[in-house]
Amino acid sequence: MANYLQIKSKHSHGSNCNHGHSHDHGHDHKHEEKQEHKHDHGAHAGRACSAGAPVTFTGLAAQIAVDGGVRTAMRITQMDCPTEEGLIRKKLGGMAQVKSMEFNLMQRVLTVVHAPEALDSVIQAIRSLGFEPELPGASGELAAEVQAPAKAWWPLALAVVAAIGAEASSWLAWPAALGIALALLAIGACGLSTYKKGWIALRNGNLNINALMSIAVTGAALIGQWPEAAMVMVLFTIAELIEAKSLDRARNAIKGLMQLTPERATVQQADGSWSDVDAKSVTLGSVVRIKPGERIGLDGQIVQGRSSINQAPITGESLPVDKAEGDAVFAGTINESGSFDYRVTAAANDSTLARIIHAVEEAQGAKAPTQRFVDQFSRIYTPTVFGLAVLVAVLPPLLITGAGWHEWIYKALVLLVIACPCALVISTPVTIVSGLAAAARRGILIKGGVYLEDGRKLSWLALDKTGTITHGKPMQTDFAVIATDVSAEDSQRWAMSLAARSDHPVSKAIAKANIGTAPEQVEAFEALLGRGVRGVINGRNYFLGNHHMVEELGRCSLELEARLDVLERQGKSVVLLVDDSHVLALFAVADTVKESSRAAIAELHALGIKTMMLTGDNPHTAEAIAAQVGIDEARGNQLPQDKLQAIEALARKGAVVGMVGDGINDAPALARANIGFAMGAMGTDTAIETADVALMDDDLRKIPGFVRLSRATHSILMQNIALALGIKLVFLVLTLTGAGTMWMAVFADVGASLLVIGNGLRLMRHKV
Repeated sequence: MANYLQIKSKHSHGSNCNHGHSHDHGHDHKHEEKQEHKHDHGAHAGRACSAGAPVTFTGLAAQIAVDGGVRTAMRITQMDCPTEEGLIRKKLGGMAQVKSMEFNLMQRVLTVVHAPEALDSVIQAIRSLGFEPELPGASGELAAEVQAPAKAWWPLALAVVAAIGAEASSWLAWPAALGIALALLAIGACGLSTYKKGWIALRNGNLNINALMSIAVTGAALIGQWPEAAMVMVLFTIAELIEAKSLDRARNAIKGLMQLTPERATVQQADGSWSDVDAKSVTLGSVVRIKPGERIGLDGQIVQGRSSINQAPITGESLPVDKAEGDAVFAGTINESGSFDYRVTAAANDSTLARIIHAVEEAQGAKAPTQRFVDQFSRIYTPTVFGLAVLVAVLPPLLITGAGWHEWIYKALVLLVIACPCALVISTPVTIVSGLAAAARRGILIKGGVYLEDGRKLSWLALDKTGTITHGKPMQTDFAVIATDVSAEDSQRWAMSLAARSDHPVSKAIAKANIGTAPEQVEAFEALLGRGVRGVINGRNYFLGNHHMVEELGRCSLELEARLDVLERQGKSVVLLVDDSHVLALFAVADTVKESSRAAIAELHALGIKTMMLTGDNPHTAEAIAAQVGIDEARGNQLPQDKLQAIEALARKGAVVGMVGDGINDAPALARANIGFAMGAMGTDTAIETADVALMDDDLRKIPGFVRLSRATHSILMQNIALALGIKLVFLVLTLTGAGTMWMAVFADVGASLLVIGNGLRLMRHKV
């Protein structure tokens, strides 16, 4: 798989750039007929995850030189939602020295490709908007995000009391001056930051929620609605606070992954003693000791001891895996029973788990088709509603007899509150991030929202055989004595003695199956290319080989041919033990099917997805394996170009095709497929870096799980869009009919935001 992925990476950089307003995400090595988002993956060099770039728990390499400029990642802690993104995009978009921008709101990171000398200008432009960007440190990487200190609660509490007092003053007919004073106190206690942000937005020609709210509150005060102006500002501030807390749940969706590794490790020192040290300081080649029940902190290879490891945090496997000397272990997994020592093979910031976290964080910046539609819609929606509000304020008093300015200006101010599309815009990234995190926790690494959303469209899935449907390790399945004058024990002993001297996979399978048999001394051993092996045992010649060898030795018969034909039609490789005069015994070897493959194919069919097996094995073997697992169509003798042509033929028929493989010969087909699935990516950095979807173990059942998650994601996205727009539409009608009020509009806005965020977070609990 590593070889395949290295080839694929030459064609695909995996960038998640938006590059301004119009550029999409995808792989440039894919065919033109693919979705629009697949056309410019890698069109720009120097992505955050490019070869050689540092991989950190922040998920972003902060500064990389690219063609014609520098790519700088910076964290902006005030960049919480599309409101701030719109401000920054408009400000930097007018600078000739800025070539492209990439926003990751979930991680609060802005990545800018700019002229080498323009960094100071970019920083100053961002600061002019009231934001303070955090730049890379000396290492060239962004530091981990620091939790901002909690704001003082008393100003908001004072504002709430003052706003309630202003409302009470109006109801109880207290002096107007008292109501105005209480309203001003409420607005001043909680609304100054909103006014400041609103002024910056208006100064930069941006109609974001802060600008709209500032205009609405000021307008309400000017027409004498002081209590309502105060209550609207208080409710808006509370709404922002609740929305920020809810967004943090989505933003921290993968923090659970980060917390899987312990901070300390027990490391062997130069003098042989053991010391408890910071896991991040452990160097490559160090030996770490793990006790029963302890969580493994770094990737490595066992050098002493054995145990059972719970790998569920990375692979989603339900059962522990037995590990012994020479086996790989991974950071974040849990040692169940035994104790062992292992040699570190990857630093803390380069472990398999770190790469998974990095990939998920980077995938958050890739906009799915629905998200791109919502972004485009919101850019039209706000100016349209603002224009409608102006018309509502002006036209009725001018054109309708008896229509009062006060009434229609008030309605216009309510429309301004409704004009904010925050609930609509924030619904898509929250849903996508929840889906990506849910998949990662179950051992499915999805390299962008585009694949998560498009997985539901799969109509065909092509699969390689060896290592994908089968275990990839031949096993002896049949044994029979042919000669009447030879015992089974003697046949097995002679065959095992010859097979043990060969490194051919079939010979190894026979030797392993008969490992309990004491081998004989073999003399004059010889490998017969393409036929088998021969050797002398106790002074007699013995041959262990295939059908061709038996024919060349002249030992075949019609009865034997018929017997071999039955086994070969079952997809088995037959090996015969022959002496100087006749055939002694028969051994059949086959690459056995994984039990999970049968279940996976059945689940795919239940989801309406057809399956095709593409293998380099002979057609008999292909048909036999396909029949065992229930695959719709099987093709044998498939060279890499044949597999590619099969995928292209399906695509020409309008099918959305996925391809599953783990070998170099699958590379062209994997690249051409709409979604390429890499099998068994755990520990393989190239798979995690470049696959569209990487299955961390070899369980094909994760693919129907991925499709179900994709369908659930699409369903929730549609629900969220309907909720956000439906609530806005209801209050638009209520306002125009005179039933809507400003505080109701604020409630509707925050209610819609909380509903879509909560609905999106449901994906975190989805059973893949």
